Amino acid sequence: METPQLDFLFYPKSVAVIGASHVPGKVGNAIMRSMTLRFNGKVYAVNVKGGEIEVNGKKFKVYRSISDIPDEIDVAVIAVPAKFVPDVIDECGEKGVKGAIVISAGFKEAGRADLEEELVKRAKKWGIRVVGPNCLGVTNLENGFDCNFNPPERQARPPFGKVAFMSQSGAFGAAILDWAAREKIGMSKFISLGNMADLDESDFMAYLGEDSKTGVITGYIEGVKDGRKFLETAKNVTLKKPVVVLKSGRTEAGAKAAASHTGSLAGSYAIYRAAFEQSGVLEAKTMRQLFNYAKALALQQPAKGNRVAIVTNGGGAGVMMSDGLLERGLKLAELSEETIGKFKRDIEAGKLPEHMAYRNPIDVIGDAPSSRYEIAMRYALEDENVDVLVVIALFQSPALDEGIIDAMERMKTYGKPIVFVAPGGDYPHKMARNIEMKGIPVYETTEDAVDAVYALVKYGEWLKENGKL
Repeated sequence: METPQLDFLFYPKSVAVIGASHVPGKVGNAIMRSMTLRFNGKVYAVNVKGGEIEVNGKKFKVYRSISDIPDEIDVAVIAVPAKFVPDVIDECGEKGVKGAIVISAGFKEAGRADLEEELVKRAKKWGIRVVGPNCLGVTNLENGFDCNFNPPERQARPPFGKVAFMSQSGAFGAAILDWAAREKIGMSKFISLGNMADLDESDFMAYLGEDSKTGVITGYIEGVKDGRKFLETAKNVTLKKPVVVLKSGRTEAGAKAAASHTGSLAGSYAIYRAAFEQSGVLEAKTMRQLFNYAKALALQQPAKGNRVAIVTNGGGAGVMMSDGLLERGLKLAELSEETIGKFKRDIEAGKLPEHMAYRNPIDVIGDAPSSRYEIAMRYALEDENVDVLVVIALFQSPALDEGIIDAMERMKTYGKPIVFVAPGGDYPHKMARNIEMKGIPVYETTEDAVDAVYALVKYGEWLKENGKL
């Protein structure tokens, strides 16, 4: 299956906003605001009324038609009433536009399938690829190309990073962007799919599979447009990089709601579940789980097995982590006799305390400084029976110093996936950010960390099955 060439949608040199407005609060004004904050390409305003618009301290001449713009246009962002969109597509075609991002609603989702079909027919005639309609468009966090009409003071944009996200729901997509920004989860590209009249989730999955800036592909879907195409695309893409999907419409009532939302046919959930398993797609059940999976997969390599070692300074947290792992079908690593011997020798030599536990979970106890953590982590990672290491740090203990940050970076040399847990408030949160800067994913709860380990193991199993690990 051929990968669609969609760079022009994410890296345009020139963009026309059709339906641009000088009135604050109007969608056409909000798009102009978003588009002119960080994007360095040329932005042109189009509105039949003409005149001038001032946005973000810059003045823009308003062209009455895209055909009046004295420049080539790569992408048109369309925010005019639905009934005018097909004619606007024709004008774009005459201008040589490659892509149209149709923000306008009032198509299939509003009972106007005929209008949507007309839009597609006209776009095909000109060879224009269409995002939407009924969407927030696309955001490229790398270059600032952003036609999302939610203003930055209401909906933040995350930093540039490895996670791409596509969403059939604009509002849910906006919430994800806002949440990712707060959690400092770096994103590469965001695509609001809308009604998928032309480009669908499989097209963007295939594109992102080849995108060097994207490490993990995530998505919220209500229903796929073409099941066979999705299956074939996912099977191919998941061998290159992980794909995590949050599927709604899992119940009968949810499926009905999906149909009235984006005109999407949710279909039987059992079929979707089987398709995800067959194609290596990791299914998340909640928004939080989606990002627990994505963060781990973006920062760590997949696990070569399902045997997990735990190092903790709190016994209770170690027990909770053990329960969570076993409940998800993972295993607690049985440390080798050689590893047990290392711990015993260090205890006898006075390097480690007598009353610590070292059978897994390895409890370095509450008065552990970073140096004690480092010994325990090294022994666990050196053990051939350990595939993944979970480190739990209760930073409320005054003994645990900031040396743990650099110690975590040193642990990366073992080449095994590591997941860190730091429960609590402001200080643990600050330490978590510093550890994540070193490339180790940090979670606030053991439940979230279980998700992370599960994702690393499941993706590793998929790659192993297909001879890629």
